Amino acid sequence: MRVVVQRAKEAKVTVDGETIGEIKKGFMLLVGVTHQDEAADADYLADKIVNLRVFEDQTGKMNLSLLDIKGEILSVSQFTLYGDCRKGRRPNFMEAAKPDYAVEIYNYFNEALANKGIHVETGSFGAMMDVSFTNDGPVTLIVESKEKA
Repeated sequence: MRVVVQRAKEAKVTVDGETIGEIKKGFMLLVGVTHQDEAADADYLADKIVNLRVFEDQTGKMNLSLLDIKGEILSVSQFTLYGDCRKGRRPNFMEAAKPDYAVEIYNYFNEALANKGIHVETGSFGAMMDVSFTNDGPVTLIVESKEKA
C-alpha cells in the first residue's frame, strides 16, 4: 500500500456537488492499493499513520501525533498512486489492484484507523470526487507498507 499523508487544517470530499466526507484538523489521506497488499499492510500503515509525530507541541516542534491532538482523517482511495510514468506519456496502472480487491483492502484500512480511536471520513470508492483541503505547513509525507522497518 502507498499512502500520501497530508497534514490538514480542514478537508472535504464532494460527489456531484454533495459533501460526503469532511474533517477539521487532522490528516488528508490518498490511499493506493496494489495486488500484493493484504490486511497486514493495512494494519501496519494504520498504526504508522496515527502515530506519526508531525503536529507541533507547545514549543513549535513537530512532536505530537494524530492521537495526541485528537485529530481526524479524511481517507480517499487513489489508484493513480500506482501509475507508472516511466515509459511514454500515458501512465500505466498495471500495479494498481483491481477495484473489487482494492475496495476490500481500502475498507479494512479505514476500519483499522477507526479501531485506533480516530474519527474517519471517506470518499466514495470509484466515484469521480472533488477533494479540497488546506495543507497545514505544508506537511506531506508518503508512507508505504512494503518499506516496513
